[in-house]
Amino acid sequence: MADDSTELEFIEGGVTAPEGFSAAGAHIGFRKSPERFDAALVVSSAQDTVATGTFTRNVFCAAPVQVSRSVAAGGRARAVILNSGIANAATGEPGRAAAHAMQEITAQALSVPADEVFVASTGVIGVQLPTGPFETGVPQLVSKLSREGSHDAALAIMTTDTHPKECAVEFSVGQHSYRIGGMCKGSGMIQPDMATMLCVLTSDMPVSAAAAHAALKEAVDHSFNKVTVDSDTSTNDSVFLMSSCLGEGAPAKIGDAAFTAFATALRAVCENLARQIAADGEGATKLVTVNVRGAANDADADKAARTIANSPLVKTAIAGHDCNWGRVAAALGRSGAAFEQEKTDIDILGLPVCRDGLAIVFDEEEALRRFEQDEVVIDVDLHQGDASTRIWTCDLTHDYISINADYRS
Repeated sequence: MADDSTELEFIEGGVTAPEGFSAAGAHIGFRKSPERFDAALVVSSAQDTVATGTFTRNVFCAAPVQVSRSVAAGGRARAVILNSGIANAATGEPGRAAAHAMQEITAQALSVPADEVFVASTGVIGVQLPTGPFETGVPQLVSKLSREGSHDAALAIMTTDTHPKECAVEFSVGQHSYRIGGMCKGSGMIQPDMATMLCVLTSDMPVSAAAAHAALKEAVDHSFNKVTVDSDTSTNDSVFLMSSCLGEGAPAKIGDAAFTAFATALRAVCENLARQIAADGEGATKLVTVNVRGAANDADADKAARTIANSPLVKTAIAGHDCNWGRVAAALGRSGAAFEQEKTDIDILGLPVCRDGLAIVFDEEEALRRFEQDEVVIDVDLHQGDASTRIWTCDLTHDYISINADYRS
């Protein structure tokens, strides 16, 4: 559905770049430090805002995921309320009650229906979510809502992230211009399945609910579902998409030119955010891109690329600036993808290191120089067919252990 011919301009503004959206972030009491924001609110001014979402498939899914799924099913939403510090996962009926309270408090403060408020939480699992901070904090967030509030909102949803993650694009269909914006958080416990960590996407393009969901599913499948930091899938993964539909023109419908442009722009925003997540993996020093082509089918391409990306041996070699292609080959061999060793080619950082399954001489000093780049690219050609894919990950350093060993401290 996406089309490379759609012209996109990356702009500032994050989730408030599209018309009709405001946002805010604040400290309301979930974090120990009053200097650290721990709640965010994103609101659409349009009464008939189209909304959809994708969510984790983890069986231990969190209470806010359960509540937000029902909102997405309705196809309409006016706001997303998010907190960091406490995940409200594995909290039973009290957790579901807290998620509903979070939703209802926000709805009352905004004078919108409760079933049009998405909720999301991130943080420590197994801790009950108190509702008191929402009772006092949501009115504070509402009072701070503005078109300039996107950055504060992105700051507020961070956990082990080292920086906020935002993106926005502008594109045109005929004589009309539209925008899509987004923010996300994610640094560890990253290998999504039908969703991502936490992400809020906004648009002002008129679009039907069915078209919005179709575009979101494709965008997520080709972006967030192609990211892995540590092969763990979160209990709270959620992607929310709201379109104020305040732009001019007829609503985009599946299959028409407007829909193709919308899907292309949405995928571009999601891919940008996905790369930011991989680059900001816990303790990471390098963004790693694994490209696999020549696979017999899409499933084999994904198996091959994902196994390489998740290999601790590959990731630690990259952290050590070691062009050890044998680790790539070993991961590839256990991936379950169908291929012949004698037909396999591997490049690392643009250097051919393996041809037809055999080592070839390469310049080790040149490899060390190329490892100074911020991104390490691994290319594999299986020569089995026409399927290909791309997975984003990061290197694995001592800091990953330190961060996760001290997570609850």
